[in-house]
Amino acid sequence: MSFLHELEAAVSQGSVESRQRALSYATDLLIAGQYTDEEIWMFGEVIGLLERDIAAAARVQLAKRLARAGNAPTAIIKKLAFDDSIDVAGPVLRYSERLDARTLVANARSKGQPHLLAISQRKAISEDVTDVLVTRGNREVVRSVAANDGARFSEFGTLAMIKRSENDSILFEQLDRRKDIPRHLFQQLIAKASNNVKKKLESERPDAISEVQTLVTDVTGALQSKFGPASKSYFDAKRAVAKEKHYGNLDENKIFEYAQAHKFEEVTAGLSLLCSLPVDVVERALIDKSRETVMILTKALGFSWETAMSVLFLTAPNYRISSQDLDGMKNAFFVLNIETCQGVLKLYRSRKLAAAADTDERRLPQLHSQ
Repeated sequence: MSFLHELEAAVSQGSVESRQRALSYATDLLIAGQYTDEEIWMFGEVIGLLERDIAAAARVQLAKRLARAGNAPTAIIKKLAFDDSIDVAGPVLRYSERLDARTLVANARSKGQPHLLAISQRKAISEDVTDVLVTRGNREVVRSVAANDGARFSEFGTLAMIKRSENDSILFEQLDRRKDIPRHLFQQLIAKASNNVKKKLESERPDAISEVQTLVTDVTGALQSKFGPASKSYFDAKRAVAKEKHYGNLDENKIFEYAQAHKFEEVTAGLSLLCSLPVDVVERALIDKSRETVMILTKALGFSWETAMSVLFLTAPNYRISSQDLDGMKNAFFVLNIETCQGVLKLYRSRKLAAAADTDERRLPQLHSQ
């Protein structure tokens, strides 16, 4: 690798023009060859010296060439990614696989919206990166990452996008089309659709407004038509839970285990089987803000407060419940009469059977302890 030492020696002697030629030559060699990690590091050192004083236009060309290079020196890639010029940073942020999630998070937290937009267009984006994009990004950034099939979202990130979609018809539609939003969060998306969103959709997408109106007026029908009981995530959950039931393992401990692991779909399927109620009925019970229905179901099954509490935390926003609210729920749970809860559950099963063809689902009756 003596030519690298020659290039390094030429740095202090050559003109700006000669440095640019040397930079182009070194980049050609790097991209075309197969090198050890030590040699790649040496390339990085030389390229770093050569690009230090070159014009912005030359840095742009360097970034474009290295952005897709699988052996690009990471030190140079990171330096280019944090360049204030989006023309330099953009190609690297969009395409370079040499940038790890930690670097992308740091970039998204410290740079401007054009940098965030470039990150949102990557082929694959991890949850910790999208968390920053959906909280710091402007409307264009959030729409871009929501439309990116390679982006993955945490529950925090999904809830943040749902909140931002309340008055953004385009973002609303993009989230509507994603298949990875959990059912209980998608239900929140539909419920939060504002009149502004519906009006914008009516003017911008006349072909879609009837569907959106259906979604907003009949959440359950929309969920079933969009995902259906045969959707992959629910199918997998139901199959796994049914297997546990077959082997006699579906009990309170299993529901507690699912809830502690934040497995909403497994909890829903499990309670559905244990209570002999349709999945959609249990699902709506779990997301009911009053929380009363969850306590009725768990009490009817003879579950302990610890298990009921784990299910309540699972369905709470961001898995959080204030100590005051939790104390109130605990008192209400212990006051409930198990025989009365079982009677209510039995009554509701019979009503469901009698109204199987009726799509207008009614809530469980209010329960007063006896």
